[in-house]
Amino acid sequence: MNGARPRHTLWLAALASLVVACTPVNDTDTSGGGASPLATVQPAAGTAEHASQPSASTTAPAPLAAVTPPPEPGAYAINLYRDGDFVPQYTFDWCVAASIQMAHNLIDDTGGGTWSDSAQQGELWELARARSSDSFNGANPYGWAQVLTASGMGPYSVVSIADYGAALQAAARAIAETGRPVGLVMWSGRHAWVMSGFESMGDPAKFQDFRVTGVNVLDPLYPYGSQQWGPSPAPNSLLTPEELATQFVVREPRRWSSQLPAGYLLVLPQAAA
Repeated sequence: MNGARPRHTLWLAALASLVVACTPVNDTDTSGGGASPLATVQPAAGTAEHASQPSASTTAPAPLAAVTPPPEPGAYAINLYRDGDFVPQYTFDWCVAASIQMAHNLIDDTGGGTWSDSAQQGELWELARARSSDSFNGANPYGWAQVLTASGMGPYSVVSIADYGAALQAAARAIAETGRPVGLVMWSGRHAWVMSGFESMGDPAKFQDFRVTGVNVLDPLYPYGSQQWGPSPAPNSLLTPEELATQFVVREPRRWSSQLPAGYLLVLPQAAA
């Protein structure tokens, strides 16, 4: 362009720059002099030159994208139990063997129908005992896990978890992921129960910090229980975590030798390789 720009025009441009500098901007193209309707500069009254100038304005901020709140954990439940899956232990020593029979019945994909025979229970106890060591001549969780695996229900492994809530989460997550039950080592390492299901706030597949609110259990010693530890719950009882905690306690390390740290002991199903 030719000629000097009028002074009041330069003043107007400076004023428009100040307004732009104090107004939020976004990625909208303003190279053509477009401006936000939120902050419009009006031309000075009584001047023809101002009247011929377009209104100066800033660029309006783009609307914020709608933020979807994370889903809230809802009630979730799974239970493998069906009528006929419970098996009592036929001697006061055979809790592990009875728990193996119940695990088979809960999984029910290894053939042979329901496992409940007392002679078979004795054989399973001998198999578990042969795979155990330092267990006061009985069957320990290692033998329990190995017989489950050798019988076609595995793989299973023995884990120790120091925190009670984390142990319940691990057991619940294993059931949800594998469709197989969990072994609970009860009474500080002296007894065996089977966890067949659970209730929780939150699906373990969707929420890392879901909360277990109930545990379905099978105690092969039912209906006898223990004078020290309390009564046996009826088959398929749904216990609160607080109720379960009266009998599911940290394993006593002196009960049998193990490289595992002290904690809540689980015979845990693993995902097949």
